[in-house]
Amino acid sequence: MTDPDDSALRSVTLPAAWDDEAAQALAQITLNGGPVRLAAEAARWVDTIDACPPLPGTPANTPSPGRSLSYLLLMQQMAPNTALWQCQPDQTPGFTIRLSSFVQETGFAAEHFVACLRLACDALRRLHAATRIERTGELPLFDLPAKPEDEAAGLVLLTDLDACLAALGLDYDSDDARNAACAMAALTTTVARAGTKLPPPSIPESPLSGLRTLASSVCAAEEGRHFCPIETGFSSPAPTEGLLGVETCGLAPAFSPLREDGHLRASTLARLACRGLTPESALALALAGETPLPPVRPQAQAAMHAAVKNVVDFLPAVPEPDLADLQAKLARGVRRPLPMRQTGFTQRAAVGGHSLFMRTSEFEDGTLGEISLTPPRESPMARGLMDCLGHAVSIGLQYGAPLEAFVERFAYTRFGPAGTVEGDPSTAYATSMLDYAFRTLSEAYLGEHMPDAPRVEPSSEDPAPMLPFGRGSGESPEWKDRGRRLKLVS
Repeated sequence: MTDPDDSALRSVTLPAAWDDEAAQALAQITLNGGPVRLAAEAARWVDTIDACPPLPGTPANTPSPGRSLSYLLLMQQMAPNTALWQCQPDQTPGFTIRLSSFVQETGFAAEHFVACLRLACDALRRLHAATRIERTGELPLFDLPAKPEDEAAGLVLLTDLDACLAALGLDYDSDDARNAACAMAALTTTVARAGTKLPPPSIPESPLSGLRTLASSVCAAEEGRHFCPIETGFSSPAPTEGLLGVETCGLAPAFSPLREDGHLRASTLARLACRGLTPESALALALAGETPLPPVRPQAQAAMHAAVKNVVDFLPAVPEPDLADLQAKLARGVRRPLPMRQTGFTQRAAVGGHSLFMRTSEFEDGTLGEISLTPPRESPMARGLMDCLGHAVSIGLQYGAPLEAFVERFAYTRFGPAGTVEGDPSTAYATSMLDYAFRTLSEAYLGEHMPDAPRVEPSSEDPAPMLPFGRGSGESPEWKDRGRRLKLVS
């Protein structure tokens, strides 16, 4: 396999059930070059955790967490982040947990999930207690050091939420799915805060039964302890997701039912099975013009983000809602034709003594669809530029570009003549013809009056010309007599 950032070939040894993306992720997070073996690379951070002494109050017969962590990694249920994998003392160590791996035929394996969470929290707290002096850069001068139980010991992130919901028979964009995601995230934070000073979040009602009872038992078991808190959240794109073989990162939905190799995703097969469909019957419905699986709305991820934001500490950036709405509503590549008989207005004005004719054409609903800008007394180059600009803006308007974007870009532009505006009482001064034209369009079609820009007075003293095109009064006699000494030679 190869590292995407390295042109050299590298040999990667890992379990046969893992795919090529896991091999690429392993090569990416491995610092040294040459052949890479999963067992050897994982042994570094596993041995580091096993070398840490157990926490105070741990039973004497409790085994070291390294062996269990190795098993969870082989089953692709939990993996360390890059900071822990590479043993970086200046970064926050953490684990990423794949939610879909805890779904069984009987439902969500909540007890196994909590056991993995407690194992990850115990390993991070051991590592934090053993390396706290190395990780902090504070000097014991005159300030009192912070209490160890007040510092965050690490980070536990959840991923592959969409595949987990699909395996549970829940649509991503549904109230049951959002309640289930919030319940799993709240259970994660409850386990991470058990035995600390931070209060646990409340677990909402959800299709997953027994989570509240399980959370209460965890809090009762850790009562009276003085642990460091563990921060929780949903993951962002990182090589750890490749190691775990997730379908989607963090809480993001799968916007395509297919994998990169063209096969159906596991979440797609699960949702088809929940509807009583096979891949063949779903294909027949698709060929008949029906949609066996409705696509996910662009607003679904934002709704999921809002559902879990109060029960975790970290969340990836939510997609921009305005951009999502624009992408969903704008018809790409479809031009809106203007009517054969068009309405609009024609405006004649002068900016700094330079005439300008502006004509507009409107769609049936009265919105702007075309403009024409003509400076009749300017040079051919200036007239051509203004004409091309009018055509470009008109094409953009007819393809769905908002007029607000053009007004924001061209208003108060300094290009060409500027000065007092004549012929339009609503505008007294303009920095250019473009400034006047687009501020006029803003008032006519957007209902927004844009004030005049501050006047820029011309300089009282004109600079000296760069070339001697003119001859002033201070010309030397030598310059005056130079033409008399020229002779015509035949």
